[in-house]
Amino acid sequence: MLTGFRDPELLRQALRHRSAGKPNNERLEFLGDAILGLLVSDALYRKFPKASEGELTQARSHLVRESTLAEIAREQDLGSQLELGPGELKSGGHRRDSILADAVEAVIAAVYLDTGFASAQSLVEHWFGDRLQLSLEKSPGKDPKTKLQEWLQSKQHALPVYRLLQAGGSDHARNFDVECVLENLAIITAGSGTSVKSAEADAARKALTLLGLNK
Repeated sequence: MLTGFRDPELLRQALRHRSAGKPNNERLEFLGDAILGLLVSDALYRKFPKASEGELTQARSHLVRESTLAEIAREQDLGSQLELGPGELKSGGHRRDSILADAVEAVIAAVYLDTGFASAQSLVEHWFGDRLQLSLEKSPGKDPKTKLQEWLQSKQHALPVYRLLQAGGSDHARNFDVECVLENLAIITAGSGTSVKSAEADAARKALTLLGLNK
């Protein structure tokens, strides 16, 4: 997919790290980041017509995060094609996630500048492959507190109130008990955890179960 550039210098620049001098791929990375976000958003919007905005946002975050882009760079063997300065070569920069992810974004921008939006779109769909289809399954779900709050807001109910009931245990083994109160619905649940945050999440999870929203 990286052959046939009308302007081969664009590809060379996309694969030239700043440690190798100028021109490098920093500006292309900036452009590629925006193009990638748009292309992935468009692909998810079309593939998952029933997905909510929140689900699409999480799926996109999973797809464009550094670790995913670095995986794609390794699959395409971009690391061996990178032009790095002596310091980065010595420290193994061609294996570093951040450098590999930047290269992916820069190459996408180079393709866009060289042959247009449709070519960049084809490249992204080819590189991401099944990841696009599986992204909703692999992206982390919303935390219970967020899920509960969004449901309550959608039904125009009052937001939950969390109250600390008890804090105990030693300094190295703390335990917290929290209750979650849904006043409009006459629901009170209790949760526990090693932090207030985790106890609140536990209480929210139990409230979701009572509401039939924990699938």
